[in-house]
Amino acid sequence: MALEFQRIEFQYGRKACLFTGLDLRIDNPATVLLGPNGAGKSTLMALAASQLSPHRGSVSWHGVNPAAGAGDRAAYRRAVAWLPQQITPVPGLSVREQVAYCGWLKGMSRAAAWRASAMALARVGLGELADRAGHRLSGGQLRRMGIAGCLAHHSELILMDEPTAGLDPTQRAVFRTLVEELTSEVNVIVSTHQTEDLIGTYRQVVVLDRGQVRFQGATEDFHALAAEGGTAAGSGNGRGSSGNGTEYGTDGSGRPTTAVPGRGTGTGTAAGAPSAEAAYARLIERET
Repeated sequence: MALEFQRIEFQYGRKACLFTGLDLRIDNPATVLLGPNGAGKSTLMALAASQLSPHRGSVSWHGVNPAAGAGDRAAYRRAVAWLPQQITPVPGLSVREQVAYCGWLKGMSRAAAWRASAMALARVGLGELADRAGHRLSGGQLRRMGIAGCLAHHSELILMDEPTAGLDPTQRAVFRTLVEELTSEVNVIVSTHQTEDLIGTYRQVVVLDRGQVRFQGATEDFHALAAEGGTAAGSGNGRGSSGNGTEYGTDGSGRPTTAVPGRGTGTGTAAGAPSAEAAYARLIERET
């Protein structure tokens, strides 16, 4: 199954076009959409969720286009679930009621949604909190409740927009473990500007910057960019440093900061493995 963007054009109001003829096909069950703040990640995820509609072009999942008609839109939204960056609990509802409500909104009967909510909460480790008020959950628990809502209606693809933002290290580790387990059951696309989110979870990387795809390929090929002088397999412009032990940090926007001399063995990390930060910096570096 594949999520396809074909010749997408989109802009907000009178601002410059964010996407101008974007083509992208994602058919990997575990994909990370990486890019700095302002790259267009959240907009692309909203288009994929059918919350936004492209001005031109089409979005489809397994050949179903939500713009083709009411029936197609309903089928698309049953198959594709969206976990936005901010999870806002519905006032007055318990955790289980909120998860069941998600299933009902996707077309399930009340009884079916209620039964599915219990299984979904158990799947994300929140079964013991089913009767707790949603507003009493922590940030990490809210994310997991959101995933339970996606699982309740048996979605085929879950879109997660910056799901680890604002979580502490322990919560991030729990969330990553859950996402890694989910990829054996459903397709997952996660957007982030943090390269540490790549660790051991995702098989494909798509780098988006200023509305353009700079790279798409296996995670191994992405990491290899840190040590290579050219471009690894996949798309990307290949411009950047020469892989001579340079290390990169990121600024508040998620864009790599100025390079500093590396302390490693020439591959961009102290341990000798290619650095995700260095690969990231290579792809979105700009000529001044």
